[in-house]
Amino acid sequence: MLSVGALRAHLLAARLAGPIATLREKSLRSYRLFAAGDPRQMLGLDPERAWTVGELLRLMAERCGVSPDPAHTSGHDVIDPDRTVAALDAFADRIRSAADHREPVLLGTGHPQRLHGFYAALAGALSAAGCPVLTPSHGRCIDMPTQFGLRRHYLRYVGGVAVVCATPTIAPGREPGVHTHSPLPVRAALAGAGGRGRRLPRLVVGDHGWVCGAGQLGIEAIGLADSDDPAVFVAQAEGRMSVVVPLDDAVRSDYYRPLTRYVLNRACLSQ
Repeated sequence: MLSVGALRAHLLAARLAGPIATLREKSLRSYRLFAAGDPRQMLGLDPERAWTVGELLRLMAERCGVSPDPAHTSGHDVIDPDRTVAALDAFADRIRSAADHREPVLLGTGHPQRLHGFYAALAGALSAAGCPVLTPSHGRCIDMPTQFGLRRHYLRYVGGVAVVCATPTIAPGREPGVHTHSPLPVRAALAGAGGRGRRLPRLVVGDHGWVCGAGQLGIEAIGLADSDDPAVFVAQAEGRMSVVVPLDDAVRSDYYRPLTRYVLNRACLSQ
């Protein structure tokens, strides 16, 4: 069992919390773009009201622990490790509830190179506990906007976790999927899940557009978010998400393994 103290020490050592790699300039730019309604920052969320940059900064300071000072405009952002631990506890408790009630669950990530292993371990544990881990719309084509215009992508499930791929198949030894913030994949998955004779998830677990897109459609979502992802925290503040874990979402994939152990242990799903 990983203790809270050991988890906190790992968060700081791996720079998942504390001073993180995300730059303050990048976070502030994200807040400005969100306040302006830029779709690249909305992640599929249609906020209930307009949010000012000042309001976003105060929200992120409350939920993440970043500096609330608008004059602090450079350097590395800081995430409070105690907020991360508290959110991981709530995240694990919701996973345990899903397992106890054998709820149908959909997992998806826009950070497959970094976070796929974290979600795949959850998918395996939930499946072993009797939860239907849904894989709707597998192989479906999705035309997604990129910096080069619309490009065809494909929705696939790897280890029970939805990812977006640039090619119809994943070559052996290749990373499973591409990085995306888009809500289009979760919309495609939910459209498939809602077909005749199928069932919608009771819970969506993921990040970026997966959780914001699901929350916008009225499905409970929990997930992870960095300090430059204000849409996810706004979704939580507006009641569209139940749990958000603040952490750096782009460190080495193996650095998330202690978090996996902690969550599964707390959720009583360790094997």
